[in-house]
Amino acid sequence: MRQEDIWDAETARRYDTPGTGMFAPEVLEPTVDRLAELAGDGRALEFAIGTGRVAVPLAERVAVAGIELSQPMIDRLRAKADEDTIPVVHGDMSTARAPGEFSLVYLVYNTISNLLTQDEQVACFANAARHLGPGGRFVVELWVPDLQRLPPGAEAAVFAVEPGYVGFDSYDVLHQRVVSHHVRFGEGTQARLFRSPHRYVWPAELDLMARLGGFALESRSADWSGAPFTAASRSHESVYRLR
Repeated sequence: MRQEDIWDAETARRYDTPGTGMFAPEVLEPTVDRLAELAGDGRALEFAIGTGRVAVPLAERVAVAGIELSQPMIDRLRAKADEDTIPVVHGDMSTARAPGEFSLVYLVYNTISNLLTQDEQVACFANAARHLGPGGRFVVELWVPDLQRLPPGAEAAVFAVEPGYVGFDSYDVLHQRVVSHHVRFGEGTQARLFRSPHRYVWPAELDLMARLGGFALESRSADWSGAPFTAASRSHESVYRLR
C-alpha cells in the first residue's frame, strides 16, 4: 500500500469530522494552544498538513505553512484557506523543502509512522532541521506501541468495538510494521474497510533519530495539555530542540 494511494479523493472527502473525534474541541484546542506557544513570534511548518485540521485554527495565531503528499487532501484544505493564507508544498515530508525559515516544525496525530522505514523516519528529522533556525523546535505527536495487547503467537489485536465500527491492528513485529484496519458497517450486510500501514516507533528510538538530526529532547508529556508521561501513557507529545 502506497501512502499516495491511501489518501485519495474518497478518503479526503470523508476525513473531516467537525466537532467529533480528533476534531473535537477538547482535542483540538489544547493542540493549537501548545503549538502557538512553541512557535512564539516565528513561523510554523506542518509536515503532512492534510486538510488543515490543526493548521487552519493555528493560522489565526501564527504564520503557518505546510508540506503534504496527497493532492486530494490539499484540495480539501483549499476550501478552507487559500495559498496566501497557508502556503503548501506538494511533496514527501522526509524530503520536500518549503521556502523560508521556521521556529517550529510539527507532526501531529501519529503521522511520522506513515513513513514505513527507519531511514525515511530519520530523514524526516533531518528535513525538519533543514527548515529550522538556531534553537528551533520539532514537535512529534505519536502513539506508544501497544504490543502488550498482542497475545503470544497472535498476529492481530482488536483496539476498538463500537456500534457500527470495529478496529483492529495486524502486526509484523520483526519489521516494526502494523496495519490498522477500520471496518464501518452500514445497513444490512454493507461494510466499508479502510486500511493504513505504519511503522511504529518506541520513544527511545525516536530520541535517537532526533540526536542523529542534531536535536535534543526538550520535553515529553502524555498529551497536549502537559500531563506527565508515564509507563501507562498510550501516546506522547515530544518536543525536540535544534542544538
